[in-house]
Amino acid sequence: MPKPRKIRQRAANRRGERVKILISGGRIQRRIQALAKQIRRDFPDEPLHLVSVLKGGVFFLTDLARSIAGEVSFDFIAVSSYGKATRSSGQVRLTRDLDSSIEGKTVILVEDILDTGMTLQYLLKLFQQRKPKHLRVAVLLDKPERRIAPVRADYLGFSIPNEFVVGYGLDYAERYRNLPYVGVLSLDSKVAKKAAEK
Repeated sequence: MPKPRKIRQRAANRRGERVKILISGGRIQRRIQALAKQIRRDFPDEPLHLVSVLKGGVFFLTDLARSIAGEVSFDFIAVSSYGKATRSSGQVRLTRDLDSSIEGKTVILVEDILDTGMTLQYLLKLFQQRKPKHLRVAVLLDKPERRIAPVRADYLGFSIPNEFVVGYGLDYAERYRNLPYVGVLSLDSKVAKKAAEK
């Protein structure tokens, strides 16, 4: 197991990028199990419809759905606000809509990270117009320092500092999603300058 990690680290160094573990895979799984129990306590007998925000929320949705007892269905939606940069553009646009109606359903919106809150604000407004029976938000990571929009998660995994994080579904230029943990991405000065210019 250590060997592949070393190979990944060398590859990352060639790009001028380093990842330091912030939240281990074990901690993530334990917290998700606790969130699943909390969600089921709030809705003990109801079918739950989980909606993941692509692409980052897929890992979280998969593990959360497997941890929730009872009837669970899910769907996917995609929005864009980052592109290849390390900061949100602040503009949110829908790039993939749901496959089915959420009217009358108990919906849990599953997000990887709550940052400025602009994406979540956009999605909550969109979903509320579609008349779900209940609408709740489950977020794995929260960066409260970055908040602009007045939104919050009903089910929260971890509050984290204002660092750019990757792993467990989160990416930088579509890389690092497959890491089993959440880590802080550090860029050398040349790479950071290029990222800031995009």
